Amino acid sequence: VGLPESVGALAELYLGNILYALELAAMSLDGEGKDEHAAFYRAIARKLADAHGMAKE
Repeated sequence: VGLPESVGALAELYLGNILYALELAAMSLDGEGKDEHAAFYRAIARKLADAHGMAKE
């Protein structure tokens, strides 16, 4: 049995999937007229993407 992976390592591994899921949630909320909620999920996605970009530098 290997060592358990950290949350950060798993998030980095599946970042594309996480960003896609966040955008799907935001699109669904947009469709329901919940623009502020959609913006919240997009802001989370933006922060994750930015953090990933900074880690690569």
